[in-house]
Amino acid sequence: MSPLLSRVVLLASAALVTAAAPQPGYHVVRSIAVPDGSWDYARVDDAAGRLYVARNDNATVVDLKTDKVSAVGALVHGHAVVPITGGPMLLVTSGRDDSVRLIDTGTGRETAKITVGSDPDAALYDPATAHAVVMNAKAGTVSIIDPATAAVVRTITLKEGLEYGALKGSTLYVNNEDANEIETADIVSGVVGKAIPLTGCISPSGLGYDAARDRLIAACANGKAAVADLRTGHVTLLAIGLGPDAVIMDVARGKAFIPCGRDGNLAVIDIAGTTATVVGTIATEPGARTGALDPRDGTIYLPTAKFGPPATAGGRPVAIPGTAHILVVARQG
Repeated sequence: MSPLLSRVVLLASAALVTAAAPQPGYHVVRSIAVPDGSWDYARVDDAAGRLYVARNDNATVVDLKTDKVSAVGALVHGHAVVPITGGPMLLVTSGRDDSVRLIDTGTGRETAKITVGSDPDAALYDPATAHAVVMNAKAGTVSIIDPATAAVVRTITLKEGLEYGALKGSTLYVNNEDANEIETADIVSGVVGKAIPLTGCISPSGLGYDAARDRLIAACANGKAAVADLRTGHVTLLAIGLGPDAVIMDVARGKAFIPCGRDGNLAVIDIAGTTATVVGTIATEPGARTGALDPRDGTIYLPTAKFGPPATAGGRPVAIPGTAHILVVARQG
């Protein structure tokens, strides 16, 4: 077992800087208008050439060849959109009615509604087991779902506050935003492992896994990214912006991107070397806190909107009607 599960050493990082230089080669090149409404996780299905974005009451679909926008499904506060490998199927979590929906992407029709734990949030698909993994945030459980039978085959009990997860083989790592740690479990046996403390990381949300260098990258609400090296047991903190909610991995190009919605920028982390380093930022827009990568060309898609002042003192800014859109960040040069 990795020494990270028994000890965590907090390292000072040379990347703890107050501001990073602009990152050359990546620019916002256009935006795609979408219907109004809240948004959460996004995912590119590169085989189908589509972008999916979880919305409050449905899933937005963008044809990446034409930018044509449509919608599928009927949700109650959608969180995650997960294309299922091998067929025209999309799994979407519906947080307010504790369900997971399976949608035929060819017809746009819902084919199954599966009851899970309270507040299903993040989700991912494991091709090795052909199962989906759903994190139920308020229940503190993980539902392992067989999409072929539309059934929960296993429920793993962890802790409340579950956010995004990542897989290393059959080992699941899940951020816990309440405990400021990463929970671990085996999705095949259901055995729960030791948690990984993320000292100095407050409310971790997005999580990515760099298999080539065996390390996890967590996005923290206090303007940090926590890099957990699973070989050495070290956790390093990197300075990023405020308001992150996702870690977008581009392992093929040696990069990780963290959209920081409060500051309106995209942190760029170089993961090609032995030490992960923040190498720059890309100016985006406030509200762009999640996103998805097209692995074919490295293009990044960030949902957001234009915002006006809060409706009440101390409240959140309010999205201006008719301004919801997806920023397209492309590699150039």
